[in-house]
Amino acid sequence: MTPAATATLQRRTVEPSALGLKRVELLLGLPDTALEALARECRWRRYAADERIISRDAHDNDVYLIVSGRVRVTCFSAAGREVVFGDMRAGQCFGDFAAIDGLSRSADVVAIDDSLIASMTPEVFKHMLHQHVEVCDRVLRRLVNSIRELTERVYDFSTLGVQNRVHAELLRLAREAGVTRNTARIDPVPRHSDIAAQISTYREQVTRELSAMAKQGLVKRDGGALVVPDIARLERIVADVRRSV
Repeated sequence: MTPAATATLQRRTVEPSALGLKRVELLLGLPDTALEALARECRWRRYAADERIISRDAHDNDVYLIVSGRVRVTCFSAAGREVVFGDMRAGQCFGDFAAIDGLSRSADVVAIDDSLIASMTPEVFKHMLHQHVEVCDRVLRRLVNSIRELTERVYDFSTLGVQNRVHAELLRLAREAGVTRNTARIDPVPRHSDIAAQISTYREQVTRELSAMAKQGLVKRDGGALVVPDIARLERIVADVRRSV
């Protein structure tokens, strides 16, 4: 390793922090002694925005915990078309599939913001599951939720047109942002290209459908945010379409 590369790695390397692990949903409720021991077992590193964290088909099997920042799970076709599986925020984790089955990575993960990530080896991860039943239960629920989400996504891709897929994706983003008094505020406004990558279509189609939704009063701009003023109405539209196909 060159001196410059060594210096860069040193700047990005972070001291272990049990306090940082307390922010990770998977580890909620673990005693301080367990978190302190786990913090020492993890490798801590900062990633810059747009930096790749793991690569599709790579053979590393570590589990990654997002202490701060956001990441995107994505992959690219041979022709360069991006498919986005989802964004993940601080407190979430990724990489557990490869840690469990030992196979290569199924997607790329790229930092959206500057992010602090703690990673652990498969051996440390499995030992933690065997030692703490509450963590094991959370992993099981996470795996089941992943299957359900993918099942719904495949169903939508197979049965819904672009307009309805845009509606469904905006509803998902609104729920993720948080609903208060039947209103959700998605901040910042999602990029049309990101929505397109999520629902397997083109940016121009997303732009057209969002314009139509604005005219119908389903969404509106408010500064740098996108507001869904009537969540119940959007839920009815999405539910009615899914029942009709």
